[in-house]
Amino acid sequence: MSTTSPTAAGRPEPSPAPSAELIDAINQVFALFRANYHNQYYSAFGNDQGSVAITKKLWLQTLQNFSPALICQAAERIIAESEYLPTLHKMLEACRRAGLPDNLPSALLAYREACNAASPKAAQRWSHPAVYLAGRDCGWHRLANFAERQVLPEYSAIYQRYAERVAAGEQLAIEPPAALEEIPHRPASAATADHAMAQLKALFDLPSDTP
Repeated sequence: MSTTSPTAAGRPEPSPAPSAELIDAINQVFALFRANYHNQYYSAFGNDQGSVAITKKLWLQTLQNFSPALICQAAERIIAESEYLPTLHKMLEACRRAGLPDNLPSALLAYREACNAASPKAAQRWSHPAVYLAGRDCGWHRLANFAERQVLPEYSAIYQRYAERVAAGEQLAIEPPAALEEIPHRPASAATADHAMAQLKALFDLPSDTP
């Protein structure tokens, strides 16, 4: 074992320190929450700065893959839409949705749209291709025949992966169904026609010489 290695063998490399911009974003978010959810904020943390510091560290670790601007945008959206101090889970969901197209619905609305869509599915007018693609991958039969509590978690997980691809800049599209091969009509041969007529006469107990 090398004594000059900065990390002992078998130990993972330490995570990079969060940027000053990310730390500042988390501080701004907590300041916004303190101002807008005053009573709830102090009910959760009181004046215990140690508790606040521990919570901020957890938020930093959880939200470090999002840009500082997106984190602040998500916090502002929560304040505009909810009267309750968000949990970290709610904040994570808000960050995932921040910056996404307006026509990309929530997982629940997307699930219900997929369940209610008529057939043929690919020919319908969808709010966003991700809704259709998640339904296709989840399975139209499952969506139509199983209870929401059974299928919604599965659909949501698939839909979230498509939403993340959209957030990364990918343009999703619905492929039109393959056209059915056109089979040219060929008249039956005389022998085939005679055989079919004989079967029909036998079915109705008609004499074979009936015209």
